[in-house]
Amino acid sequence: MDKTFVMVKPDGYARGLVGKVVTRFEEKGFRLVDAKVVQLTREHAEHHYEHLRAKAFFDELVDFIVSGPVFAMIWEGKDAIKNARALIGATNPSDALAGTIRGDFAIDVASNIIHGSDSIENAEKEIKLFFQ
Repeated sequence: MDKTFVMVKPDGYARGLVGKVVTRFEEKGFRLVDAKVVQLTREHAEHHYEHLRAKAFFDELVDFIVSGPVFAMIWEGKDAIKNARALIGATNPSDALAGTIRGDFAIDVASNIIHGSDSIENAEKEIKLFFQ
């Protein structure tokens, strides 16, 4: 079984979607390994999004992720990263299929409800960053 990192972002947390997100992962067959509510500091957020530092939207992204609590989770399951990303849906909600978390709940690319690791290396890094 593989592990992956998933985070309900401030917009999803504020809208009360944590339970629906958890339910979707459980219904898909994932096992919740650990979870917690976190208020990210700017330093933590910048470290988390370090790979996007050169992008024009970096500051906006960091401002958003520190704007409220997030719900950080470690999920375990078969092909966890691939299956979690399929459940989450495309980054841009207008491209996300109905039935995915973003397709059903996200408003726009800046407020897209949820983050999920995109590789084994990033999952390991993000799990360590959030669950030391």
